[in-house]
Amino acid sequence: MCSWHTKTNVLRSLLSPFHFFRLRWHHCSAADVKNEPILEFKHGSPEREALQKALHDLKDKTEEIPCIVGGEEVWTKDVRYQPSPFKHSHKVAKYCYADKGLLNKAIDASLSVRRDWDLKPVEDRAQIFFKAADILSGPRRAEILAKTMIGQGKTAIQAEIDAAAELIDFFRFNAKYALELQHVQPISVPISTNTMVYRGLEGFVAAVSPFNFTAIGGNLAGAPALMGNVVLWKPSDTAMLSSYAVYKVLLEAGLPPNIIQFVPADGPVFGDTVTSSEHLGGINFTGSVLTFRHLWKQVAGNLERYRTFPRLAGECGGKNFHFVHKSADVESAVNGTIRSAFEYGGQKCSACSRLYVPDSLWPQVKARLLEEHSKIKVGNPADDFSTFFSAVIDEKAFRRIQSWIKHAETSPNLSILAGGKCDNKVGYFVEPSIIETKDPLEKIMTEEIFGPVLTVYVYPENKYKEVLHLIDSTSPYSLTGAVFAQDKNVVSEATRLLRNAAGNFYVNDKCTGAVVAQQPFGGSRASGTNDKPGGPHYILRWTSPQVIKETHVPGNEWTYPYMQ
Repeated sequence: MCSWHTKTNVLRSLLSPFHFFRLRWHHCSAADVKNEPILEFKHGSPEREALQKALHDLKDKTEEIPCIVGGEEVWTKDVRYQPSPFKHSHKVAKYCYADKGLLNKAIDASLSVRRDWDLKPVEDRAQIFFKAADILSGPRRAEILAKTMIGQGKTAIQAEIDAAAELIDFFRFNAKYALELQHVQPISVPISTNTMVYRGLEGFVAAVSPFNFTAIGGNLAGAPALMGNVVLWKPSDTAMLSSYAVYKVLLEAGLPPNIIQFVPADGPVFGDTVTSSEHLGGINFTGSVLTFRHLWKQVAGNLERYRTFPRLAGECGGKNFHFVHKSADVESAVNGTIRSAFEYGGQKCSACSRLYVPDSLWPQVKARLLEEHSKIKVGNPADDFSTFFSAVIDEKAFRRIQSWIKHAETSPNLSILAGGKCDNKVGYFVEPSIIETKDPLEKIMTEEIFGPVLTVYVYPENKYKEVLHLIDSTSPYSLTGAVFAQDKNVVSEATRLLRNAAGNFYVNDKCTGAVVAQQPFGGSRASGTNDKPGGPHYILRWTSPQVIKETHVPGNEWTYPYMQ
């Protein structure tokens, strides 16, 4: 970030967001970049007042969101609405689906500017994203947070972590890595110079983003664009309000028309259209494993049609674990589990959904879990800042999570220790639920739920090594996991045995909360292609490098010395 951002937050608290933005903006460089500080929204703070005003301005409002194709606003007949999760009578956005014809028009519009955008100096492209980050950090911060809260049901702090800090970090660090990448060059020798040119992919990139992180949408579309690609961005139906706000920030920062086409669409129509185009250069995806596998199969079925082999990057969720050893600090394990399992209603691909506790510690852990669980407040995060989490995203999610709770009520191997109530009269509310299982391979321990449901397996204390092997083999996913232990030998052993069980592994910390540039994020197995967004490796996925050799001396003969 820029040098003004290295000042303390005391200065920030003395200034309005607009004035702060005016003071801090100037030309950024890679050397300036640091993680965006997370604001706390304490009573009386300027950020809290700005956010409450932005929330008030959105109250009962419906924003109209068109498709943006070729730099033009387009409305189709297929009109949809995005409801607020905690008050589904409030339609926060009216938008429309792009049909196949409009999507093909978007592809053509993208390709018309691809060459010029790819040839634009990376320094110029990077400055657009530095500026977008500063706009989000300053004058648009409250707006993007409020739209994430109203549209996706996040609390103030969850919105701040996501739509402000993480998205700002993605834009700044990706730009930093792009600038630094230009200095990664091959060896040259006296008679010739070798240069690596980091081109964008030939064709277009299809970006398919989820509802649960505003930052992911901005990154899935933004990172390829930064690297010289043109993009078709299909945002989630249930994150339309915040996604459109991010798109408008990019335009405000100087992103030219046609570089990113904003095209809400029916999933199968979008998938069929982009995978049938000969110009598909890549797919940048976050969502369900079933959808990603289907897209992969469609690409495989069309390989002979494409001008190049498309890049496929996908993040598909997890069945994440906390393992508690007898040497663990109980308070740390309990507090970390409460946060990881129930923040944002467990609707994070990294959320803890299975907990392994030794029988010797279980009475203590159980008592503390239930005690802290009783303090969790579920409600409307826009009206009550003491809410810990709100409603789940939509009716479909509500029904899916409710079916898991009903399964727990009827299964002989499962016992509901806390929570379990569901109510969708006003919003899609599900109580945080703690379930104990007798069977560590019960399907509730193996399948992703994506909701506020934590299942606990109590294991014999002296069987912890067997449990580590069990953790590794229980689920098809490999995204995040955590080990709580004070015994360093156990930590070392668990790290070795769980080497392939998680792409992001935590020791004595919860398995959520990866920070850009500190913990680049991603997993393998069914969790995805582990491209590590938030790290320098990620932007390489959206380049097609070219090596240029220039020789400085003439070639005077074609024969070799050994021939004489």
